[in-house]
Amino acid sequence: MSDIPKHELLRAVDAQANRAAEAVRVLEDYARFVLDDSFLTQRLKQLRHRVEQLAQRCLTGQGFRMRDTQADVGTKISQPGEHRRSSWQALVEANARRLQQALRGLEEFCKLQESELASAWEQLRYESYTLHKALATTAQAQHRLAQAQLYLLLDAGESLKALVQLAEELIKAGVDVIQLREKHMGDRELLRRGAAVAEVCRACGAIFIFNDRPDLAFLARAHGVHVGQEELEVPQVRRIVGPDALVGVSTHSLEQAQAAVLDGADYIGIGPVFPSQTKRFSQFVGPGLVAQVVQQVSLPGFAIGGITLENLDEVLSAGIARVAVSAGILRTPDPGATAAQFKLRLRHAQN
Repeated sequence: MSDIPKHELLRAVDAQANRAAEAVRVLEDYARFVLDDSFLTQRLKQLRHRVEQLAQRCLTGQGFRMRDTQADVGTKISQPGEHRRSSWQALVEANARRLQQALRGLEEFCKLQESELASAWEQLRYESYTLHKALATTAQAQHRLAQAQLYLLLDAGESLKALVQLAEELIKAGVDVIQLREKHMGDRELLRRGAAVAEVCRACGAIFIFNDRPDLAFLARAHGVHVGQEELEVPQVRRIVGPDALVGVSTHSLEQAQAAVLDGADYIGIGPVFPSQTKRFSQFVGPGLVAQVVQQVSLPGFAIGGITLENLDEVLSAGIARVAVSAGILRTPDPGATAAQFKLRLRHAQN
């Protein structure tokens, strides 16, 4: 570094560090005040502190002494539209890009100091990419699923005709999302039935999700796919279904819910809340976990597992107004009427 003027280097590092800290603070406040997301707010706050701490190491606490804002040629250069943001999405994109560019600049400039500092900035840049994805995905998912409260898990039924008729009836009764979950049918017939339900959902304004099978979800033109903790991971599913499909993940702990956010899931199932008639579990998380997750994570979440009209109030008291139901609707004398009651109570809780 003997032939590199220290004054100019410190000026550049100071400017880039300020730019990075300012950008991450904007994103932090967006997560806090717009998304109301405690988890992402905390992660961004931690990132901001690490940016500031690493900057102190690079500048040895004296960076401000090298500033010369009045003579800085960059302060007089601006671009059209620089002083206006057209939407929340534009604000997030602008500041995420600003953060990433500043971190890359710090990485490059600090290569003139020592490789350890450059490597530290590189790791922060990689983390910024993950948080950018999580922020953007959460915002988009909140918008796409804003009206989705009642999620029905449906098996393939006795016949294609009966399945289509049931799907139509339940959508008219208030079901917002239908997931086709079937473990005992051949792929060809399952695809045929899935494609038929997908068509019904598109015609009626509902969302259709395939369970566990991103390949069949893609072929059936489903809106998305849902996977469990033992199935493919979100990035692997994305490679099959593409960027526009919804990807849901079953979660059984706060840590799994947070991991789903960082992986880029569009929604999560939280449970099992109660013993289920359709699926066996060794333990049940109860409404307590539901409350914990919704307090920390703003990604759309559906409480799932043994939910009925009789225990719905316990779920609603956890602060959630989205539920995924199977037997609690399908194994009642009048599934359509039961679905309508579910939807009425969910709407009331949301308001």
